Amino acid sequence: MMHKTGTRRVLSLLAGAAALVGMSTASDAATIRVVLGYYSAATQGLFEEMAKDYMSKHPGDEVKIEVIQWDNLQQRLTTDIAGGTAPDISMIGTRWLLDYVKNDIAEPMDSYITPEFKAGFIDAFLAPSTLDGKLYGLPIAASARAMYYNKDLLAKAGVNEPPANWDGVVDTAKKIKALGGDSYGFALQGKEIETDAYWYYSLWTHGGEIIKDGKSGVASPEAVAALTLYKSMIDDGLTEPDPTGLNRQDIERLFKQGRVGMILTGPWLRGQIKDEAPTLNYGIAPIPEGTTKATYGVTDTLMVFKSSPNKELAMKFLTETVFTPEWRIKFSKAEGFLPVMKEEAKAFADDPQLKAFTDMLAYAHFAPAVANWEQMVDAIIAALQKTYTGQSQPEPALKEAAATIDGLLQQ
Repeated sequence: MMHKTGTRRVLSLLAGAAALVGMSTASDAATIRVVLGYYSAATQGLFEEMAKDYMSKHPGDEVKIEVIQWDNLQQRLTTDIAGGTAPDISMIGTRWLLDYVKNDIAEPMDSYITPEFKAGFIDAFLAPSTLDGKLYGLPIAASARAMYYNKDLLAKAGVNEPPANWDGVVDTAKKIKALGGDSYGFALQGKEIETDAYWYYSLWTHGGEIIKDGKSGVASPEAVAALTLYKSMIDDGLTEPDPTGLNRQDIERLFKQGRVGMILTGPWLRGQIKDEAPTLNYGIAPIPEGTTKATYGVTDTLMVFKSSPNKELAMKFLTETVFTPEWRIKFSKAEGFLPVMKEEAKAFADDPQLKAFTDMLAYAHFAPAVANWEQMVDAIIAALQKTYTGQSQPEPALKEAAATIDGLLQQ
């Protein structure tokens, strides 16, 4: 979920910061600092309440909550690590975890948890934070992606069912364009966090892979076809103008305003629509198919830093409060993510909209667990943006990205 700008500097600092692990000190051995990424206006309050709940049961212990915008989170953590002031617990994008483990910054959790506690998680969401057989984090948020569609806008364009494939998306978007006005057929993100992910939906459904057989797959024929599709939709006026000027929140805002026919995003948008656009008539369908079915599976993780002088207290807060059914249900309802624990999932069993996402888990792809991943993302985003703005054609842009990725894979 991170912002990609400055990633190369972040990762180089991480390598140097690893030498400082263990330097962190605490003025009070019974105090832990928890740093979180911002999901919504509910995030701070939820975790403050968790902290109060825990402290009421453990007099003398103190839990301090700090919430930071995702765009700034990794840079902030890197600065804290380098300065010997890393938090005890932090939320991270799970795909950052390999670099933290590689640099000996993350604390393995296996000795702090029971088999029963571990068995309470849904395996698909625990797997991404398990490296070389060791558990380095617990999934705080999980999502798959699906297609939201504006029922009224599609009906006005003469489309009664959401398109199941990309040909149908293009056809539907053309019909919405023909209506005129300030509405757009298909929202296409081209700025900031997860710009790359928005292309993976097309890549994976066209049968492509980011990395295949130890080499970059982003310049494969399938990858070129996936990007050519998006570029043609931009050129034909089927998306909003200048996708590189809009981030995920921007295009989601357009959908909530009723100005977008189709958008690909996660389950959190349901809660936003309920609060901000309760009269919007919308549905949720699978990611459109190309040659195959696919979705993006994503987790964010709570990890404990090896430098923490209060690892046991940190793990007690996680196991005794954060990852209990009561608080997991409150969190998932407020933030709109998928359940990560089995008991928690029972509370959402009858939610038909959530089922649209969970049904896609069988086709989920996760970001590859490789070192230097964020640098690879930088290269992919650069290729996408060059293509979207007409500075390059899909194939040469992707070949340039592939060359960068192959070089990083050899490091």
